[in-house]
Amino acid sequence: MPAIDLLGRRPRTSGGRPGTRSPARRAPWAASAYVAAVQSGAYILRPLPEADREAVLRAHSTNVDNLRAGRWHTLLTSAFLVERPLDPAYGAILLGVLGGAEAVWGSRRTAAVFAVGHLGASLLVYGGLRATDASKETRSAVDVGASYGLNAVLGAAAVSLPHRAARAVAAAGVLGLVVRPLVREGRTFTDAGHLAALLLGLGAGRTGAFTRG
Repeated sequence: MPAIDLLGRRPRTSGGRPGTRSPARRAPWAASAYVAAVQSGAYILRPLPEADREAVLRAHSTNVDNLRAGRWHTLLTSAFLVERPLDPAYGAILLGVLGGAEAVWGSRRTAAVFAVGHLGASLLVYGGLRATDASKETRSAVDVGASYGLNAVLGAAAVSLPHRAARAVAAAGVLGLVVRPLVREGRTFTDAGHLAALLLGLGAGRTGAFTRG
């Protein structure tokens, strides 16, 4: 029986006929390179004195002060920096989710979903913090990492499963995981950003704007 991808379609060969995807299309090279870059950056910054490391992270954060000052490059650089080296479990999850999506959608579509989540959530959080007159500490907070993009890819993957019941269960599961921190004490603006990114991913997966060729 021909293989079926997460969208319920038969993969195509380079000649356009139903068949097996080429190894180059299946290999999650972009996800591997991205996770390696993030982890390498963390280890490069690790030996710095804490104050210097925090200054670097703050300068590349998508916080209110940076974006209001027009430092829009932080929307890109913030996705490649983390406060400390990735925990092995989190690193495996990040690589597994992004790599799995890349194997099904391809590198460009996966990167597009990731970017929609990272950029969209960062801008929505920025707008929300400006509208609520956030404190000085929050306006200059360190806000870096892959979590916004990861949540978007998770959302898109959940609603791209081939069966309706599986899509409903997966979507409810990831929503529950992301909403839970918002109803606890000590929640932060990044928790709202995670929800925004997930919703953007659910929308992208639902419409197929990035995940269907």
